Amino acid sequence: MSATASMVKELREKTGAGMLDCKKALDETQGDFEKAVEFLRKKGMASAAKKAGRATKEGTISSNIHGAGEVGVMVEVNCETDFVARTEQFKMFVNDLSAHVLETTKPGDANSVLLSQKFVKNSAKTVEEVLRETIATLGENIMIGRFARWSLADAAKKGTISSYIHGEGRVGVMLEVNCEKDETAKSEAFKNAVRDVAMHIAAANPGFVSPSDVPAEVIAKEKEIFLAQMANSGKPANVLEKIAEGKINKFYEENTLVKQAFVKDPNLTVEKFLATVANGDKVTVRRFVRWALGETAAAATQETTH
Repeated sequence: MSATASMVKELREKTGAGMLDCKKALDETQGDFEKAVEFLRKKGMASAAKKAGRATKEGTISSNIHGAGEVGVMVEVNCETDFVARTEQFKMFVNDLSAHVLETTKPGDANSVLLSQKFVKNSAKTVEEVLRETIATLGENIMIGRFARWSLADAAKKGTISSYIHGEGRVGVMLEVNCEKDETAKSEAFKNAVRDVAMHIAAANPGFVSPSDVPAEVIAKEKEIFLAQMANSGKPANVLEKIAEGKINKFYEENTLVKQAFVKDPNLTVEKFLATVANGDKVTVRRFVRWALGETAAAATQETTH
């Protein structure tokens, strides 16, 4: 017996599963409604969709660095409560998802592409099917918030990708630093330094890699604000311009990674700290991303590239 539209609608209303899943369940069970419900429950699909509207502000951010830093992955998976975020099954799903992203995704892939892929750990299921099963088991809405997969810059092909996860996954940082010499890229001192800079980013939250990355309109607005504040100071225009330059330099020191005072040694900027382990090699911070758990897309630093 083939499934009719009304049967699919009724099954969807009862289980909360997707239309296509309901049709498949009815087809698999020759139109037997109760067996179709059981089919969906066994697949972890029943009731998963009903949880989809519930807020997901907890969860974790996780990273996966492959080899000697040639490839790096970071993922955020959200759930409703900290209790579920601490369960072994949730952590296992996040780890498996991180390994999947490492193996299969490409830069620019959307969540919809990821969800439709065959899951690396179980190719009989899609990522979305495994996600629904996890929702059904844990009883909470779970969402894949975002993910990133980087390979070392093609132009450089030397350097390392590193990461730092803070506070049981509440803040995550991924960072790429390039160099010109193989011996630099392979040295433990260099790799440790890059990890330390990733930790610095978690703490200092820079907005840009370097002064050259700050949009001109941002600098113009900062200057405009300062000059408005000093409009009634009585100082000559040329003096105000000079002071404004100093204010802009201060802005760079506070908001660009390479000019920030390094958290482990405030006597050094981040760029000078990296120079201490480079042995004369040219070291360039190419890009970083810093995510805070549950932040909105508008507030998130998705990727800052130099």
